[in-house]
Amino acid sequence: MAERTVKPLKYKSLNGLTEKQLAEHHDVLYAGYVKKTNEIRQKLANVDVATPNATYSDLRELKVEETFALNGVKLHEGYFDNLGGDGKAHGVVADWIGKDFGSYAKWESEFKACGIAARGWVVLAFDLEEGCLYNFVCDVHNQGGVWGTIPLLILDVYEHAYFLDYATGRKNYIEAFMKLIDWKVVNEQVKKFGLDKFRK
Repeated sequence: MAERTVKPLKYKSLNGLTEKQLAEHHDVLYAGYVKKTNEIRQKLANVDVATPNATYSDLRELKVEETFALNGVKLHEGYFDNLGGDGKAHGVVADWIGKDFGSYAKWESEFKACGIAARGWVVLAFDLEEGCLYNFVCDVHNQGGVWGTIPLLILDVYEHAYFLDYATGRKNYIEAFMKLIDWKVVNEQVKKFGLDKFRK
């Protein structure tokens, strides 16, 4: 299995997120998930598969924690990649948002409300089967994801994502996040995954 490496940030600080906040979030928390993913994969290479058990076994424990750690890596990478823009929606994803949610304003209102309602993550995702966009909430890394969807925009609402800058002011943090979205990166996902062919 491939070993994960920590992807560097493309910025040091952002208007609304300080260098200290970003460094703590990226260099400690996200980097920790990368490290744990690699540790789990090393253990899986030699785990006993002769005695699996649904109540408890080394295999079960490692496979469950693999999804938690690896999703922690992937969600954080998507979150950090989504930042660094001016927040002005444009491109194909903005067009799809208008069609699927009725307007950009309606989508934004729902997305921000999901940010208050979620315990961990908000994900704007493209459903490959239905050919349209949905906002999903995830309370933990390995709960709330929907099979057959591609995440396009990821918002981290765990307190570690904003507490140093905003304390308990999650609403203010979400407002700052919306102004930092790099819609170029969001739109690049459409091309990367060939989503045009699934659009209905």
